[in-house]
Amino acid sequence: MGPRRYGEGTYRYFANPLPPPVRQLRTHLYPPLARIANAWRARLGAEPDFPARLAAFLDRCHRAGQARPTPLLLRYEREGYNCLHQDRYGSVAFPIQAVILLSPSHAFSGGEFLLVEQRPRAQSRGEAIRLKQGCAVFFPNAERPVGGARGAYRVQVRHGVSRLARGRRTTLGIIFHDAA
Repeated sequence: MGPRRYGEGTYRYFANPLPPPVRQLRTHLYPPLARIANAWRARLGAEPDFPARLAAFLDRCHRAGQARPTPLLLRYEREGYNCLHQDRYGSVAFPIQAVILLSPSHAFSGGEFLLVEQRPRAQSRGEAIRLKQGCAVFFPNAERPVGGARGAYRVQVRHGVSRLARGRRTTLGIIFHDAA
């Protein structure tokens, strides 16, 4: 992360074939998230566009030249952090992703998962989420709909990890679109 100025820590993307537990999580989590993603599109006045099955969505990614899998392991040690960012790896992107804490929560302090919304004509709003081992958070990878006085509008969202005060934190990131 350091050389690219993404933060301090390490990340490693899985290669195909994905390890069976990662492949199974990605495959089983996708269908209910696709329903949510399609509902988000409808709220924003667009047609539902995400197929019911991950294989069909990945086929769309591959036809667009995006064939590299994106699930990854992220590790942070004392003073490690991840700068606020969005995970978009090409023209085809799925709007929701997940992070699962693999480390025991008592094995580190700090390292909260951060979400920051940039609301139009307003100050940014942030949330710090302290996960427990085995728990996941599902979040927008770039934007989400928010209800307003004149209907829904897009809110930009970035995510990251706060600085670790002590210990080691390891997470599994599940991104549903493949990369170019």
